[in-house]
Amino acid sequence: MKAAGFGAGKVILLGEHAVVYGYPAIAGALPLGVYAHMEAAERCALQTPGNLDEKQRALLQQAFGRAAEFAAWPKVLLRLEASLPMGAGLGSSAAVSVACAKALALAAFPHETREAQLEKAAEMAWRMEQVFHGSPSGVDNATSLRETLLWFCQGKVETLSCPTPLKILIAMAGQRSPTQSTVAQLRERQKKWPGHHKRLFEEIGRCTEEARGAIEAGDLALLGELMNVNQGLLAAMQLDSEKLIQKIHRLRGLGALGAKLTGAGGDGGAVVGLFEAPEGPMETLRAEGVECFACQLAGPRSL
Repeated sequence: MKAAGFGAGKVILLGEHAVVYGYPAIAGALPLGVYAHMEAAERCALQTPGNLDEKQRALLQQAFGRAAEFAAWPKVLLRLEASLPMGAGLGSSAAVSVACAKALALAAFPHETREAQLEKAAEMAWRMEQVFHGSPSGVDNATSLRETLLWFCQGKVETLSCPTPLKILIAMAGQRSPTQSTVAQLRERQKKWPGHHKRLFEEIGRCTEEARGAIEAGDLALLGELMNVNQGLLAAMQLDSEKLIQKIHRLRGLGALGAKLTGAGGDGGAVVGLFEAPEGPMETLRAEGVECFACQLAGPRSL
């Protein structure tokens, strides 16, 4: 099978959860993601991965059906291959959606320009994400599709640049609750205490806006401090856990300029640390048995 579509994983540096309520977020694409391999077939179908349970398999097929319907069911078979930790808050569902959508766009609209194909892929990925998450903000699929560091607010996307290398280390903190469950619980608390949560969301929004300036100025120290503040605000919304707290403090102890949970949070998932040189801390964590990886989100790259 030929790899016809790739969906990048994502990491949110600042703004998760608040982005659902109309505030900005800063997210970066990861080098890890999901590939959709494609071959001609008698009918349009998705071969689901073998490690899914029955409920997950049914949800994936439902989501794929929404995208395939938009593409008029091209006669292709897709098979997914993931290099990204799944269900860890790193945008795995969006990566699946974008990978499938890109492959379907290539199969269904072969004579259109690459830009037109990507526009149709964006629509199909969005339809799949709605099945997975109900009312997603759109930041995950936007980041996965564009494969860059971006500013996202109410559906509007801008690419961000940084004059210095922006490097991170992501560490896994165990299995987490489903995103829909965490988002729904927060929404219930927000309805119960709207004024309190509005203040928290507004402060996250201010941190995110200031972080944009820090990135564009290459001020990594300020960016790290703002990530730490964002983590405190997420904790105030009951989105952290003992597993996440331990990993966050471990990253800071290893020299992170800033560290926080990324994604939905809850019982587990992933944490992200901002480092000038993450390679040494990554090796230390791996020696301790922690699943982790480092990458660069923006800025000049050494040859």
